[in-house]
Amino acid sequence: MRKVVLGFSGGLDTSYCVKYLSEEKGYEVHSVIVNTGGFTAEELQEIEKRAYSLGVKSHKTVDAVRSYYDKVIRYLVFGNVLKNNTYPLSVSAERMSQALAIAEYVKEVGADAVAHGSTGAGNDQVRFDMIFHIMIPGVEIITPIRDLKLSREEEIAYLQAKGVEMNFAKAMYSINKGIWGTSVGGKETLTSNGMLPEEAWPTQLTNNTPEQVTLTFEKGELTGVNDKQFSHPTDAIVYLQSIAGAFAIGRDIHVGDTIIGIKGRVGFEAAAPMVILKAHHALEKHVLSKWQLTWKDQLATFYGNWMHEGQILDPVMRDIEAYLEHSQANVTGKVFVNLMPYRFQVTGIESAYDLMSSKFGKYGEMNSGWSGDDVRGFSKIFGNQTMIWNQVNESNKK
Repeated sequence: MRKVVLGFSGGLDTSYCVKYLSEEKGYEVHSVIVNTGGFTAEELQEIEKRAYSLGVKSHKTVDAVRSYYDKVIRYLVFGNVLKNNTYPLSVSAERMSQALAIAEYVKEVGADAVAHGSTGAGNDQVRFDMIFHIMIPGVEIITPIRDLKLSREEEIAYLQAKGVEMNFAKAMYSINKGIWGTSVGGKETLTSNGMLPEEAWPTQLTNNTPEQVTLTFEKGELTGVNDKQFSHPTDAIVYLQSIAGAFAIGRDIHVGDTIIGIKGRVGFEAAAPMVILKAHHALEKHVLSKWQLTWKDQLATFYGNWMHEGQILDPVMRDIEAYLEHSQANVTGKVFVNLMPYRFQVTGIESAYDLMSSKFGKYGEMNSGWSGDDVRGFSKIFGNQTMIWNQVNESNKK
């Protein structure tokens, strides 16, 4: 019997894949879930039980939370990456860690094929396929949902006919959870107008009392929340999520250009990531120079787009990561954030590296590092070439 490794989440698509591959195609199915955060130990146990109940030969859980942070998330923070100024790459970035881990498991099992539950209309099909082509060339890639052009309704009907029991009403929404946010897709995101209903959001509003949190960054990485210090930033992210998530912060719908050339919408909730990115950016604006910020923005925009499109293995990504990491040498300090239902506000920072120092002047009020005569001379020289251009062109009009 031929072996296939299936990336398995326990949702509708991958549940369909288990039944189809084992009962229709005769494969020995070895399922694997790559945990990039968002799952409790109990949920992972339930997913394993579900895999076996569907008929897999073996199931493995790979804990990739810290490696996902170390290899991906930290650079998204360093770059303040928001796709189209909106989306913190909640799912697109984690797919890279998952695909790489699945490829390694294919080698471990000695599988003849690898399968994933991507549809034919999204980005994930390209991300997974591309990593597999690079990491495990020659291994057959099977994608039942894409190949059979299945709708969610058709998948549900198939599983019901097979006697599979699951919450099919919930399965009408595609939910992908990770430490860097959760994506939510449903009928409301298939058109250009419409918001997900309250019940579709995995995290509900449970705290209506505003509160302030203090985030501590060391060289660009979150190391503390309020009075708690953490040995690894992933623990700080999880803790902040437990606080900020209760305010239903970070909900939005991202509209973007897919890898395959069509426009797409997806809902997401990312309380901790959005607070961290905005707080980190506020700290950077105080401690980095103008041109550090300018070049970081340009490189980070490319980095985020290329990551979103699955190109984590391109060597240019290592080059940009080196720049981003070097830029964080002085990004150390505290950031104060007010949390409120559905929104938050960064109120200020404290840092030993703060360039907004009163020793050199107070913007709009008092200068102490230069004189009025210095500014008169500087203003004349600073605009000299533009003055020459205007005078030359004015004379030529006569």
